[in-house]
Amino acid sequence: MTKHKDKVIPLINKKILVVGLIVIAIGAVLISISPQSKVSSLIDKITGNTQPAIDNIQFITIIEGKQTTLNVLKKDLLFNITITYDKNNNPRYVNVAKRSDLSDFYKQVGFNNASEDVVYVYPIFTQGAYGDHGFYDYYNKKCGPECLTLPIPSKFVPRYGASMTATIVLSLLNYSHITDVQVDKNPDILKKYHKVIVLHNEYVTKREFDAITSHPNVIYLFPNALYAQVRTDYSNNTYTLIRGHGYPIPSIANGFDWKFDNSNLEYDVNCENMTFTIIPNGKMLTCYPAYRSLFDKAFLEAIKES
Repeated sequence: MTKHKDKVIPLINKKILVVGLIVIAIGAVLISISPQSKVSSLIDKITGNTQPAIDNIQFITIIEGKQTTLNVLKKDLLFNITITYDKNNNPRYVNVAKRSDLSDFYKQVGFNNASEDVVYVYPIFTQGAYGDHGFYDYYNKKCGPECLTLPIPSKFVPRYGASMTATIVLSLLNYSHITDVQVDKNPDILKKYHKVIVLHNEYVTKREFDAITSHPNVIYLFPNALYAQVRTDYSNNTYTLIRGHGYPIPSIANGFDWKFDNSNLEYDVNCENMTFTIIPNGKMLTCYPAYRSLFDKAFLEAIKES
């Protein structure tokens, strides 16, 4: 009987073990398919957070091709977000959606309908410059002078270097927008607006530069704007780098020799001491607000009130 019992006991334990594992597996599946778990897991994944229970998330920022991280409290997010990364783990695109519980705040910092006296200038030339076979592939010696003439993008594909999140958030808040192309073709278009918001419009034409710098009320929301000069060819729908960003010779920094160039401030992505400095035709932010519009209420308030 003793030997018989010895054979039975392990068999019973195995059954209990199998049943227990099945119960645990079912519980894990149920947890994993819950909406809250999916959202939390997705946010952790796209922001590089490997500890789901942590209160902070990390956004990847890029400074001259080098990645750094920006820590943000999850509770401070003002929108529902998902971010798409490229093969090099650089932030390529972000989807932003309003939260139903913040509708009053959105009204405070935005407009009910498309703004009539405020406009931001979408950096379409800069978008193209940061794309594949663009100016930065030339700078990084991945291609030759053929990469200095680019097709003018026909679609908005906001990239990190083209003020990705600020562009999307301002649009969600009903800020009107125009593009580099519209300003280049018709510089007087800016005169329709009381306030012009310039984003990371790093690459602009001379006509656009003159139109922006002569407007009396410009908010320069990103350092390194108006940095390099391009020339357009609308018959071929292209634009070409002419001067700036170390081209055609390394000693040339700002392509317009602009007195108020503030490109040295673009390396501050934390914006812990963010302020606006006054220049003759407006205000300039003293840091690079890469993802600031996603979580900083004071930042959005300042844009509306400036």
